[in-house]
Amino acid sequence: MTTEQIEKSISAAFDSVNLITELQAKETNTEEETATISRNVEHLKIMMAKDWFVGGLTTTQKTKINLLIV
Repeated sequence: MTTEQIEKSISAAFDSVNLITELQAKETNTEEETATISRNVEHLKIMMAKDWFVGGLTTTQKTKINLLIV
């Protein structure tokens, strides 16, 4: 993986982080929103299993993702 590819993957992962955070901030979620949260959490779990991905993250980024996937 090139540095550019890793950065694009991290950016995509943080699209998921932002979406999850936005949906979790709502008082209630529709079934579709709940499913969207689940899909995005699974995506983050998959990405956190990749050494090249984790290696490209800052400590703050790792913390933000880990808080969402527990």
